[in-house]
Amino acid sequence: MSASADRSGGCQCGAVRYRASGELGYPHLCHCRMCQKAAGNYFLPLAGVLRADFTLTRGEPKWFSSSDLVRRGFCAECGTPLFYDIPEADFINITLGSLDDPQSVEPVAQSNMGTRMRWFDDLDALPVEPEPESSEREDTIASSNHQHPDHDTIQWPHGAAR
Repeated sequence: MSASADRSGGCQCGAVRYRASGELGYPHLCHCRMCQKAAGNYFLPLAGVLRADFTLTRGEPKWFSSSDLVRRGFCAECGTPLFYDIPEADFINITLGSLDDPQSVEPVAQSNMGTRMRWFDDLDALPVEPEPESSEREDTIASSNHQHPDHDTIQWPHGAAR
């Protein structure tokens, strides 16, 4: 279990935002094929929060039923995966990468290891790209960044009501 805290999060464009109060239960990395496809990645980090401690603070997610038991919530504007939901459960799972401070929640387990990438153990041996000699590219990206900041805003994008 993760320590109890008030956490906010949302999608990349800021159209959908949420707040999770209280404890985040069972933070873990799911390696199942459905989570891989839903995340467009090799695994999906998730943690549960009680529905009573969960609030959408901006927008509404779009939902896709990935099975008869589970639906997945995402932003219809930018596509960010946000939720793994079992509608009958008293909790909803949030994607840990969508938290404003994803570093604050450390996974305690991994699941569905049969579909985990076989080469994960070799990642630390891969060469690391050198830091750029110039920050020109990073400065250009920063000055034209359309991504929602990692904190709640009254409105987004700035100067426009959503």
